[in-house]
Amino acid sequence: MTTPDYPHIAELENSLSLPHAPGPGGLLTRDAILAADDLPYEDVAVPEWGGVVRVQGLSGQDRDSYFSSMALMRGGQPAGMDTANASAKLVARCMVGDDGKPLFTEHDIDLLGAKSVIALNRVFEVATRLSGMDEADVKSLEKDSAPTLNGATTLT
Repeated sequence: MTTPDYPHIAELENSLSLPHAPGPGGLLTRDAILAADDLPYEDVAVPEWGGVVRVQGLSGQDRDSYFSSMALMRGGQPAGMDTANASAKLVARCMVGDDGKPLFTEHDIDLLGAKSVIALNRVFEVATRLSGMDEADVKSLEKDSAPTLNGATTLT
């Protein structure tokens, strides 16, 4: 039985571009990571609303909460997604004041959803980018949308 000829370990590490030393600031500590002000924000002109809004990216916890807010459950089991007002739900979570606190609550989502789709989309696009959502995330919201009611449908 012959053993294959493996490249030298250092050559392998170099070919994989593995980091070998901490970055210029050294290794981060737990406290340094938790103290980092790492939520990006961007001021966005919304001419339809007559001014500028501050859009802040979601934290990991807030992003999970956003996706959970759209989960449909039946009998304790996942049953798809309710994407009604999905744009307004995200925009409400991401628009903040000078102090970084949200401008809207869950109770404002329907009111916000009634605003111009052009204005909402302008903010939604920035909110998705700052929150680390990619095109696949947004497409899954469109694909998994709940059925809409028509005249032949009745609620029981």
